[in-house]
Amino acid sequence: MKTALLVIDVQVGIVDRFPVHNQDQVLANISSLLAKARAANVPLIYVQHDGGEGHPLEVNTAGWQIHHRVAPIDGEPVVRKQSCSSFYETPLQQVLNDAGILHLVVTGCMTEYCVDTACRHATTLGFDVTLAGDAHTTIDNESLKAAQIIEHHNRVLDGFSSGENAVTVRSTGEIDFSN
Repeated sequence: MKTALLVIDVQVGIVDRFPVHNQDQVLANISSLLAKARAANVPLIYVQHDGGEGHPLEVNTAGWQIHHRVAPIDGEPVVRKQSCSSFYETPLQQVLNDAGILHLVVTGCMTEYCVDTACRHATTLGFDVTLAGDAHTTIDNESLKAAQIIEHHNRVLDGFSSGENAVTVRSTGEIDFSN
């Protein structure tokens, strides 16, 4: 099954501004997955949120940039989006289909929004998903601490399916791109 690594919204305006939960470890885990994927010639696709004027991810501002610790190299593709879904009104599905991708490893920012939506939406489009359970993050909200949100989503998404396609949650150390 051909796999791609998806890095969602790991942008300066999220990672450094808030800052996100367990920032250093999450960035290290995403970096580790990037290194493993590059070594195995697995396609990498970055998703970058385009925020409007005054938004922390306002286009062409410092906050909009993909975080330097996980930034694309050598022309790795960046898909830009304007909603929580990495697929909604973006070329992502076509990019994946053109490359013959059937399985996504998902990492990134804002667990309860963009990461969750990408995992669920991907299964409805025919992709199997591995969520890197220790390589996505968020911030505290009025009701829950970020760690609780992450733990909850790891539990709820593990086994989520749409027909034949499902999400499984694995740690960075369990994800192997060499197969």
